[in-house]
Amino acid sequence: MKLRSRRWQVPALIALAAAGAAGAAQAAMTESAARRFLDQASFGPTDATVAAAMATNRAGWLAQQFTLANSDYSGYAYMDPNPTVGCPTGSATTCRRDNYTIFPLQRQCFENALVNPDQLRQRVALALSEILVTSGQQIRQPYAMANYQRIFLADAFTNFRQILQDVTLSPAMGNYLNMANNAKGNPARGTTANENYGREVLQLFSVGLVMLNPDGSAQLDGHGAPLPTYSQAVVEGYSSAFTGWTYPPRAGSTAKFGDPVDFEGPMIAFASQHDETAKTLLAGVMLPPNQTPAADLKGALDSIFNHPNVGPFIGRRLIQQLVTSNPSPAYVARVTAAFDAAPRGDMKHVIRAILLDPEASAPAAPSTFGKLREPIVQLTRLFRALGGSSDGVWLLQQASALGEPVFSPATVFNFYPPDYALPDDPGLLGPTFGVYNASTAFVLSGALATALSANGVSADPTVAGATGSRIDLGAWQGLAATPSSLVAQINRVLFAGTMSPTLQSTVASASLTQPASNPLARVRAALFVAVMSPEYLVEH
Repeated sequence: MKLRSRRWQVPALIALAAAGAAGAAQAAMTESAARRFLDQASFGPTDATVAAAMATNRAGWLAQQFTLANSDYSGYAYMDPNPTVGCPTGSATTCRRDNYTIFPLQRQCFENALVNPDQLRQRVALALSEILVTSGQQIRQPYAMANYQRIFLADAFTNFRQILQDVTLSPAMGNYLNMANNAKGNPARGTTANENYGREVLQLFSVGLVMLNPDGSAQLDGHGAPLPTYSQAVVEGYSSAFTGWTYPPRAGSTAKFGDPVDFEGPMIAFASQHDETAKTLLAGVMLPPNQTPAADLKGALDSIFNHPNVGPFIGRRLIQQLVTSNPSPAYVARVTAAFDAAPRGDMKHVIRAILLDPEASAPAAPSTFGKLREPIVQLTRLFRALGGSSDGVWLLQQASALGEPVFSPATVFNFYPPDYALPDDPGLLGPTFGVYNASTAFVLSGALATALSANGVSADPTVAGATGSRIDLGAWQGLAATPSSLVAQINRVLFAGTMSPTLQSTVASASLTQPASNPLARVRAALFVAVMSPEYLVEH
């Protein structure tokens, strides 16, 4: 069979990536450039983070971020998986919410995103959590999901091979995609190894369904059809390779296969439950018979990690999460080259390649560049830009109403599919538009109006230490008497100086709908029109 694919010189791509990134990386940033960069690399710019970025450059800011301590998630202890045991009759009315839903963790995610300095680590961790998905709809205990999300915080700057390892042996993933207690097949009983994790780790977490060129385009056969990455036999090979693992035992108990659900520590293996036959993997790799569970797992993950699809598949997904929904093939190829460079899979290399690429700072095709911000980031960005404060309760509620309850998507495919096409332009992808429609637009308008209200949102009395959510617009009121000054400040802080003349005029007119005697109302009216505009909602 004759293949139609391109020839690629990886060393040349690496050199191109390095040369292109060097100029953007070392150049001093204007305020506008710093705000755009921090939109991509954090949960939104603040005056302080903009000043810090301008004091160095893109490469320098990334280098500083790589050294910052991990925010982490704290305060989540083991709780018996049975709610009637953990929350017996007479318990506080909040016991089940706080111990059998991931509400506390979701709230802390927003708290950390608003104020903690390790912005790049947190933003990359969120992106990874939306690629290698588990869900609070099944992993309901906060300590369990906290342990899973800690993988991405801890491994954000390590290596993708380490991420694959830690995700595969996570009891949360084992529970979610059925690798925990996945026993070898028994022909006498007509049972086979569970294929759930063996399939999804290929389809969604690493290589995808079709063979890719380094630029992310599909490799085609002689008839123009995409070449599949793997067959059903390969799925069965990985599923068998992943047999024999179970939950770690509780302290003081004896480990056994079929251990009760526990999410502390990685899963453990039992050779007696592991399939010891030879296994067919990706690209014709074969695992020999009679290997231990650990040896088969290592061989399986190594074969995935070394497959040429991983660089373009994961690289493109991360570009979509951080920078733009429709990266050019050349952009994807440069990120692939960074992934493939020694040491292969180095996350710092990949992150630098994504955020320092010339296309990220000066897109070659601005009409197709950008992305609709996901609801989590819409909310954090507004609060960070305007100096708001929140305990995370209200932000979590609004993100959920907007279709993105953090860490709790409806399926393993995330909140929205990465290949979601714009309804009015199928040639362009707009993944986040998968959760944005007339209904959620109405919800968003209400959320933004509440965020900009004078009183904010009161603290939830059922949440210990709650402070509520509020944006103080007092410092803006002095601008209300002069609409042009108010619009200029909105343009600087929220639009990085890119607001169109038409929108500037509309925002100024909105402010004048309120009397001069009520400067706060003028500020709120102007801000509301600005942040509900397509120019604001879509990050360029």
